[in-house]
Amino acid sequence: MASFLSRPVDFVRHNEEVRALWDAFDRREAPRAPCVVGGSISNYFLNPDLNTRGWEFRDYFEDVRVQIRAQLEFQEWLSHHVLCDREMGVPADGWQLATDFQNSWEASWFGCELVYHPGLIPDTLPVLADDPDRVYELPDPDPLRDGLVGRAVEFFDAMVEICPTLEHRGAPVRPPAAITGEGTDGPFDCAVKMRGPDVMLDMLAEPERFHALMDYITRNIIRRIRALKEHRWRRLPGSPDAGVFRRKNFWLADDAIAMLSVEHYTEHVLPYHRRIVEEFCEPGTLFVHLCGDATRHFPTIVRELGACGFDTGFPVDHGALRRTLGPDVVIAGGPTVMLIKDGPAEAIETEVRRICESDALEGGRFYFIAANNMAPRTPVEHVAAFYDAVRRHAIFPARREVEAR
Repeated sequence: MASFLSRPVDFVRHNEEVRALWDAFDRREAPRAPCVVGGSISNYFLNPDLNTRGWEFRDYFEDVRVQIRAQLEFQEWLSHHVLCDREMGVPADGWQLATDFQNSWEASWFGCELVYHPGLIPDTLPVLADDPDRVYELPDPDPLRDGLVGRAVEFFDAMVEICPTLEHRGAPVRPPAAITGEGTDGPFDCAVKMRGPDVMLDMLAEPERFHALMDYITRNIIRRIRALKEHRWRRLPGSPDAGVFRRKNFWLADDAIAMLSVEHYTEHVLPYHRRIVEEFCEPGTLFVHLCGDATRHFPTIVRELGACGFDTGFPVDHGALRRTLGPDVVIAGGPTVMLIKDGPAEAIETEVRRICESDALEGGRFYFIAANNMAPRTPVEHVAAFYDAVRRHAIFPARREVEAR
């Protein structure tokens, strides 16, 4: 299986169709469900066909020029070989850089030790595992200097200086639109990474200590997001969101709540989510990413936080989720990442057809994803088979009714 697409793509025609499709999707007039396939930079580092220099994540985390070069090469590969409903070819507005420290950055900022593993994504060690009462003595992290967030600020500042002198494949290179740390992986997710799995015992047996930790995390997340936005606005005063802390389509994640019952989530974690959402999200515009089997929490999140869309991991019963949430909530879902990776193409098409024959497409508010992160070394032929299957089968019911008449 190949890392490079062999079939030719008319990028101009493709991009015109994609723009029209997403415009229609926003108006709830799209003829079919869009299909998006994305992936983290791990798809670059763990694929020797792409990472021909043998770079490790340590290089990426510690050298801003490696981070820039790896991102540009990865974006070039995505835009030419991963077929889906996204702009392809050299981007009209130029390449978009980001400060990227994977899922280690937030725990690092809260004082957890960063560990590099050869051939794997870096991880952190829980800072409170052996001394949980230390939570009462933890200093507030510096939003612009501590941990990997501090390094993200350094990388952002460097990228702002470098980008005006840089181009790639004849197109300009734009500095990051945000700094790592302007969002959050979730307060409970942070608590698990700081305390380890015993945080769930604390929740029930040591509630004072648990809530001290959750308050510490949430209060500092809010401080950090505000400080990072203000720093970015000073460096890039022309930013479209300059001066606006609350915005539409704020994204919240907290994968660790998949380990909680609805009752425990509602009592012990939801109040901290509400504090973050009320601080940064316009009412009714929240998008939520949750991996794992977390769909039991979706109705609570819609009702209590005003979520209007969910980016799902797996396992997900797409039809049941649509029936539960109704026709107006956006759902992003699809086959598992391992099915897209392992195939075969016939099985991918069968799964797409099965999802389409559920109630998932009712209301025209569904789009396909390969979970939320393409697995490294996924054959591009399998991605193309996924995309082709969506184009054939994911016709929204309203369009089918029109065509039937």
